[in-house]
Amino acid sequence: MTKQNVVPAEKVAAIAVAAVAGSSPMLPYPPPRVSSRMKYLSQLELGGCVINSWMESMKASSPTHAKAAVALAAPADTAVDEEQSSWVMRHPSALSKFEQIMRGSKGKRIVMFLDYDGTLSPIVDDPDSAFMSTAMRAALKNVARYFPTAIVSGRRLDKVIDFVKVAGLYYAGSHGMDIKGPAKPRHNKARAAKPVLFQPACEFLPMIDAVYRSLMERTKSTPGARVENNKFCVSVHFRCVDEKGWSALFEQVRSVLKEYPKLRLTQGRKVLEIRPTIKWDKGKALEFLLESLGYADSKDVMPVYIGDDRTDEDAFKVLRDRGQGFGILVSKFPKETNATYSLLEPSEVRDFLVRLVEWKRLSTKARFYK
Repeated sequence: MTKQNVVPAEKVAAIAVAAVAGSSPMLPYPPPRVSSRMKYLSQLELGGCVINSWMESMKASSPTHAKAAVALAAPADTAVDEEQSSWVMRHPSALSKFEQIMRGSKGKRIVMFLDYDGTLSPIVDDPDSAFMSTAMRAALKNVARYFPTAIVSGRRLDKVIDFVKVAGLYYAGSHGMDIKGPAKPRHNKARAAKPVLFQPACEFLPMIDAVYRSLMERTKSTPGARVENNKFCVSVHFRCVDEKGWSALFEQVRSVLKEYPKLRLTQGRKVLEIRPTIKWDKGKALEFLLESLGYADSKDVMPVYIGDDRTDEDAFKVLRDRGQGFGILVSKFPKETNATYSLLEPSEVRDFLVRLVEWKRLSTKARFYK
């Protein structure tokens, strides 16, 4: 076993090996899923309706377009209000349902998983300026004192660690393809286990570097395009690209990917993501971390995952399918989601974390005085 694949238990390694063994491409909605890499490439080469679908998908990922859609619907605001109300009924606020959530956690160990951008920090034009507030960092530190806590981000591992600056956490960068745990875990049930260090896509590193260099060169002609090397994936940000340039940018990305059949294209909030074609995502990372913590087969654990992006849906779906724990989507607008609850923005995430810590302190004090 190499240094890059140190895991805390043999069972964890078995899960990871099984996941990495497969390789199926994934395309986000609206471009349809396909059953093989050959079909995927043929669709990338087609243009026409497929490219139009990607353009619509890129628009849908834009908060600006979401706001514009609401504004255009203003004359029929009753229908808009009904849609919003219906969505909130299906995905109620985690703050308004806080007491109900806590009652459901009775006798269970809460484990916290949090995305970074758009969840702990606001979405900003410059990815290098996505800083957490002092209040959010304080809330996160307090949560980590009482609950096993992990940050699961599309950012490269060292960058998200530098943004968060909180010791004692589990960190999963590159959409879970670069996982690191604390040297001295506070909450790990298997305290004799080795520190977590797992990188299931090491063989792709030279390829990712080559794609990053190609995209840096290819996208120079698109003002506002930002290419970010996240170690095991490459992110092409189009938040600052004029909408008229999106099609050209997509073509540039597509032309590079044609040379790399072992990579896939997915999409997040105003970003195109290039990742290895392995069966590994934030949902797999969540399962891996639960296993690392010793809670994989536990019936008395309640995982909570908070995120705002399409890539977080993989984790929401895992929790829904397990019938254990729940996801919280951070969004001001109705979206299709596997999450159970919702929060509007990072400030509400902070409020939820503060309430969680206060609930824990009060319940601990109550047990002490019994």
